[in-house]
Amino acid sequence: MTSSPSITRRGELHLGRFRCMASPCEVLIESADAAESRELIEIASREAYRIEQKFSRYRDDNIVHRINRGERVEVDAETARLLDFAQQCYDLSDGCFDITSGILRRAWKFVDGARIPAQEDLDRLLPHIGWHKVAWEKPFFTLPAGMEIDFGGIGKEYAVDSALGLIRKQSKRSAMVNFGGDCHASGPLAGGRPWMTGIENPNRPGDASAVIQLKRGALATSGDVFKFIEQNGLRYGHILNPKSGWPDTDSPRSVTVAAATCTEAGILSTLAMLQGKDAEAFLDRQEVKYWCYR
Repeated sequence: MTSSPSITRRGELHLGRFRCMASPCEVLIESADAAESRELIEIASREAYRIEQKFSRYRDDNIVHRINRGERVEVDAETARLLDFAQQCYDLSDGCFDITSGILRRAWKFVDGARIPAQEDLDRLLPHIGWHKVAWEKPFFTLPAGMEIDFGGIGKEYAVDSALGLIRKQSKRSAMVNFGGDCHASGPLAGGRPWMTGIENPNRPGDASAVIQLKRGALATSGDVFKFIEQNGLRYGHILNPKSGWPDTDSPRSVTVAAATCTEAGILSTLAMLQGKDAEAFLDRQEVKYWCYR
């Protein structure tokens, strides 16, 4: 279900707000022209809804549903690009990022009162995880029986980049797209001023631990601030290792990465979380700017 964004003016900016992909979404346009701003904000919101509808695992009328039924599917060019990116992430991460690992949600329930799963529950799921088991012969994709794909680990960041790309095609106005805290700025504000965005302090939710000046490029954050289980003195976050089925209890509380695109920033922040105590060393090797909180 889609709805038109609410739009308000803040000085020389117009702010559009809507909800998509289970996240609050914002689009900021540097323009005093209300009609132009509304058009650009609606372009971005339509793109967000389109991507959600096409790639959500919760729907029974899209390409992901067809793939997850186990049939041999001829995919379109956009889906092929995402599958290629997923394969690249799997290869570069030595299998730590795997879009076939979404079925672990059957064992892990990150809701109030939840307990960690029994090892035997994970053992039943692990044989159905592993990108190396899929058949990807472009444009045809086939999953073995019992396996699923889930674009949740890259979909929101991809939507941010795609929405901003459409705004850029339509206008030279400076813009920022922010979906659930993952954002991408097209360029600086008037006079070369940066966009200002805050990083939430995971140890004091609601408070900003850092204010970042962003002229161009993207930020993405991964962490366990909202989805975790505490049991026996340990904190289990929702970012799970597809090889073991478990999170790393030595992971940071949150990692924010700056990169040229939101998709790149998102994959790096997620992979950093999977490095556990070595998260900072991993990010140092990538030579990116980051903010890591434990």
